[in-house]
Amino acid sequence: MKPLRLAYVLLIAMLISTVSRAMALDEQLHRAAARGDVAAIQDLLGRGADLDARDAAQRTPLLRATHGNHVAAAKILIDAGADVNAKDAIQDTPYLYAGARGHLDILRMTLAHGANLKSTNRYGGTALIPAAERGHVETVRTLIDAGVDVNHVNKLHWTALLEAIILGNGGTRHIEIVRMLVAAQADVNLADGKGVTPLRHARRHGYREIERILVAAGAR
Repeated sequence: MKPLRLAYVLLIAMLISTVSRAMALDEQLHRAAARGDVAAIQDLLGRGADLDARDAAQRTPLLRATHGNHVAAAKILIDAGADVNAKDAIQDTPYLYAGARGHLDILRMTLAHGANLKSTNRYGGTALIPAAERGHVETVRTLIDAGVDVNHVNKLHWTALLEAIILGNGGTRHIEIVRMLVAAQADVNLADGKGVTPLRHARRHGYREIERILVAAGAR
């Protein structure tokens, strides 16, 4: 083999080897983040693993850590500069997922590191909407205080207030969430896509305390 061609082949082989090693590190970082292995994450970052490497589902290591609510692992990744707004294949971000699941510690970290409050999930909803639906009281309070739009309408034509009523259970947590949303100036007369208002939904479900809160706020 001619010297020039041999050098070219060796260079290609070296590049392939380098890329393979980098991919292996990234894969290990994903696995470490998914299980919340702080020591492994620190080691892999020190060895050059890509902080925001994507897996087959376009998830970053931070999103993997957020899925497991691994707070310490998420902190290391965020402190290292991980993107809290990086979207995966189904439009989740660490910020959106933490809000939707009520992973409050991670949510607060994402808010402190540039979370995009206008970011929306695959349903066109902000983090506040699923948090209200699922009864995550402190998460809702945190998102309201952060400035998330309480009147944002998702692809289902529902607001956080409508979801708290329609998909909630009318219990103490959802009552408190309705109270907080109303206090934050949620539009109590903003109807769904079929023209049904929050008050009518509350009455249909027999949620008397929610009905009382809405009427006191001028709901019709």
